[in-house]
Amino acid sequence: MTAIANRYEFLLLFDVENGNPNGDPDAGNAPRIDPETGHGLVTDVCLKRKIRNHVALFKEGAERFRIYVQEKAVLNVTNKEAYKAYDLTPEKKKMPKDVQKAQEITGWMCANFFDIRAFGAVMTTEINCGQVRGPVQLAFAKSVEPIFSQEISITRMAVATEAEAEKQQGDNRTMGRKHIVPYGLYVAHGFVSAALAEKTGFSDEDLNLLWEALCNMFEHDRSAARGLMSSRKLFVFKHDNKMGNAPAHKLFDLIEIKRNDETGAPARSFKDYSVRIIGEVPNGVTVEEKL
Repeated sequence: MTAIANRYEFLLLFDVENGNPNGDPDAGNAPRIDPETGHGLVTDVCLKRKIRNHVALFKEGAERFRIYVQEKAVLNVTNKEAYKAYDLTPEKKKMPKDVQKAQEITGWMCANFFDIRAFGAVMTTEINCGQVRGPVQLAFAKSVEPIFSQEISITRMAVATEAEAEKQQGDNRTMGRKHIVPYGLYVAHGFVSAALAEKTGFSDEDLNLLWEALCNMFEHDRSAARGLMSSRKLFVFKHDNKMGNAPAHKLFDLIEIKRNDETGAPARSFKDYSVRIIGEVPNGVTVEEKL
């Protein structure tokens, strides 16, 4: 597969309604928040996880589209496959001394795993397959406005043991709590480097799969904890060469997100916002609205 020849930036708008988009385990799994501004945060790791899950579901382990970082994956066992493909015996924590063979090992991992081609990976475990810097990177997503984190009490009807049943006589039911954001619109910024894509083999087919995942990754990621989450808008900026024609921040500034209601009432729907492109797109750059 031929690697992509153009640089890209993208801006994803997604929202949450009555759910927790990304809980913080250090804060009782409450929604992540910037304590100085009150804006909600969703980590890049969280978004990459959803992309990985979508690709794994969509491609069903097809050749070239396996996922390296997944639940309960034993990385040493996976890494050993690359050595087996070239009839090599791995040395503990060491790459082959032959530079070409070392490159072949790392190249095999890139060729077989979508998330390594896209995001890169540190594969320096006991079975060492090297390190790869990926062409696709995302920043933390941030809410357009400060969010309100609400804690909801819940009860359960069933119990696990007879002792618990005795304690639950009358109306004394087990209590639990969950955190929700009544509504929040988040903005995520992403970058795709053609120069780095040449090193991992990230192709146009991979790129189209990335766009598809960004548009649909919440559709198969439903849970009671996450409420209603949806991808709302995806703007893709394409440069006419691999090095780029304009700084990323200037392109992102072209997207205006504005409240329709200026009374200060809290937003409760994506319809409360208007999103549009303002200003002129720099020469050598095209913008496409994919969602």
